[in-house]
Amino acid sequence: MSDHAAALIEAHGLVFGYPGREAPALDGVSLRVPRGTRLALLGPNGAGKTTVLMHLNGALRPRAGEVCLDGVPQGYDRAALRAWRQRVQLVLQDPDDQLFAASVAEDVAFGPHNQGLAAAEIERRVAGALTDLDLEPLAALPPHLLSHGQRKRVALAGALAMAPEVLILDEPTAGLDHQGERRLLETLARLHARGTTLVLSTHDVDLAHAWADQVALFAAGRVIACGPPADILGDFNLLGAAGLAAPAVVRVARALEEAGIPLGNPRGRDLDALVARIRASCGSMAGRKDGPDAAAFGKPRGTGGAAFF
Repeated sequence: MSDHAAALIEAHGLVFGYPGREAPALDGVSLRVPRGTRLALLGPNGAGKTTVLMHLNGALRPRAGEVCLDGVPQGYDRAALRAWRQRVQLVLQDPDDQLFAASVAEDVAFGPHNQGLAAAEIERRVAGALTDLDLEPLAALPPHLLSHGQRKRVALAGALAMAPEVLILDEPTAGLDHQGERRLLETLARLHARGTTLVLSTHDVDLAHAWADQVALFAAGRVIACGPPADILGDFNLLGAAGLAAPAVVRVARALEEAGIPLGNPRGRDLDALVARIRASCGSMAGRKDGPDAAAFGKPRGTGGAAFF
């Protein structure tokens, strides 16, 4: 990440190990997250992504190193953690790890109530979070009666009710169907538009490529690369070192360019954008004798069928 952008939250040289494990879970991890960033942490299982997220929220304390918010190191007494979590909220991968109240509304209200907010303010925040996540019809239901996707939305609503500056999400799309993932990403887009800084972990390179402003690549408890998605996720050797494949749009774009269809820059961060670049490229090549017919590009040969794109 750019050294010129002031970091809202940052980690310096974090070292941490779990009891009974010889290898450290974190081995000198440093991260800078400027205000308003959408940062994706990528890496295989056991690479340290979740452990870092729990340090950013204060759920874990490093053996060495520190986490800072607006340049102020994190404290670990009760008052310091309470103040920290007013500004930095963590949503765990498994919603059942953080849902425990008798109803959805009570669960969402727990954080604001624990912060000692006035009843009217708690009610306002709960209503806003339920509306943001389309949970109003479920407000009186016990969380354990909801589907997995609905419970994940309740856990997220509880974090939103705290009005955090930084929202941290561990594998937020895990277990969601396509509609659930789309709804989540729409919610995150609204939050980002309001100025919320977003940090998430994921195994999904396609999601990271399309969504993130910055990507941090993890392997064996270390950050091996950090930067814009196009730089990190377009480097096949770097991804291989982390045990990951390149995003589909990167692989398709690379194959097309190797086949003589130049796409120019940007190639597109998702499939729709890539298709637009392909169409534009084929249109510019249509007048060349050796170029493809843009109108016919993507049609099965000899079929006269509709174009694939």
